[in-house]
Amino acid sequence: MKKIICRSAVFIGTVACLSCQHTSIPTTVGLVGTYRLIEATTIRGHDTTRTMIDSSKTEMIKIFNDAYFSFFNHDKFRGKDSTALFVSGAGKYKLDGTTYTEHLEYCTARAWEGRTFTFDLSVRGDTLIQEGREELPDQGVMQTIKEIYVKVK
Repeated sequence: MKKIICRSAVFIGTVACLSCQHTSIPTTVGLVGTYRLIEATTIRGHDTTRTMIDSSKTEMIKIFNDAYFSFFNHDKFRGKDSTALFVSGAGKYKLDGTTYTEHLEYCTARAWEGRTFTFDLSVRGDTLIQEGREELPDQGVMQTIKEIYVKVK
């Protein structure tokens, strides 16, 4: 289960297109900040699952500075019921136009550590959209993800 939830808390589904034009992020400075996950999609083979995040039950944030990213996902019940969850990861990233590459140096699902993932990153106002492939054949992970975040003010 860890291999499934580490990459930004794995949620599955198809995300409806936003009726907007996505723009590239001119520099990493424009990316710096904290973002809260509001919707996630994961596609594995022919199975697609879409999750609208219920912030009364779980919360995931992703934080960027000029060179590093980190993410944290946890349940809101402090691990005291069947929804107990804590997932985190961090590492260096590179942004080249809309191409976002992250090198996951630390992760609660240790098999994900040392892996590099490349995604498309776009922004519209305070909304950040990350989408791309996660492939860890030795872990049985071959999936496409799309995550939608809103900047925390």
